[in-house]
Amino acid sequence: MKLKNTLALTLWLGLAAGAGAATEIVVATVNNGHMIEMQKLTPHFEKANPDIKLKWVTLEEGVLRQRVTTDIATKGGQFDVMTIGMYETPIWGKKGWLKELKTDAAYDVDDLLPAMRNGLSVDGKLFAAPFYGESSMLMYRKDLADKAGIKFAERPTWTEVKDAAAKMHDPKNGVYGICLRGKPGWGDNMAFITTMANSFGAQWFDMSWKPQLESKPWKDAVTFYVDLLTKYGPPGSSANSFNEILALYNEGKCAMWIDATIAASFITDPKQSKVADKVAFAQGPYAATQKGANWLWAWALAIPAGTKNTEAAQKFITWATSKEYINLVAK
Repeated sequence: MKLKNTLALTLWLGLAAGAGAATEIVVATVNNGHMIEMQKLTPHFEKANPDIKLKWVTLEEGVLRQRVTTDIATKGGQFDVMTIGMYETPIWGKKGWLKELKTDAAYDVDDLLPAMRNGLSVDGKLFAAPFYGESSMLMYRKDLADKAGIKFAERPTWTEVKDAAAKMHDPKNGVYGICLRGKPGWGDNMAFITTMANSFGAQWFDMSWKPQLESKPWKDAVTFYVDLLTKYGPPGSSANSFNEILALYNEGKCAMWIDATIAASFITDPKQSKVADKVAFAQGPYAATQKGANWLWAWALAIPAGTKNTEAAQKFITWATSKEYINLVAK
């Protein structure tokens, strides 16, 4: 009888321990402000899903790209959820490196902006859910522009921007005419330079896939960019990308900044920005053409094909990109 009771107790304890074991999913993301906020809200997800635990790997943009690309190409299985963009998603989805996202009716997938949804789909199937989407635009100090007698058109030219930078540049008082991404990298200065080059009429390749980097529009664009930052940018611009310039802008050190529209939520927040009440906006500047003068991008959440935790990963992505999550952040 004693032995039978002992065996029963052991079996019960084993089942109880098994029932209490949560599935841990590893989420790789970029160290941008909204992703940091998502990480802080982890307890809300875990409380609603006690059978799932989140482990975060938060990396600088360039490092994140290297890590997730290596992991997915080698089927390393390090991550259950990856933060990727509109460049990788259709390529990786087509290769079978990502799991198709299965959303229910409550998720309202038709509410996603068509440009974002299409860019994250292959053959009509969604392979990543946009955490946020963005374009690029001109952000500037209205107080400094008014003081200098500058009025920007709704869509200014690069010549207007350069003239304004010269007038507002005041390094003795710690204000630089313009702040632009200078840090080398595809998601760093090249995101910006490509839009600038587009507006000068440049292209990476012609219709026969012949590289065009030595063309006159490219030389004009890059010369203009270097000249602008050298004369009117902050010192050390070659180390600055989005987060570094965001910090400079919020300290009141940038008269103008051309970058992701998502920055608006940070530079107008009085808790983060010393110039929150002095900010104004215009569309991204252009030179010869407006075509391609500002970018289209979405940071999105995807499930690598190598995960063993598909269901839990799907639950997390549904939560993090839902209308309910947006309301949670708003509160």
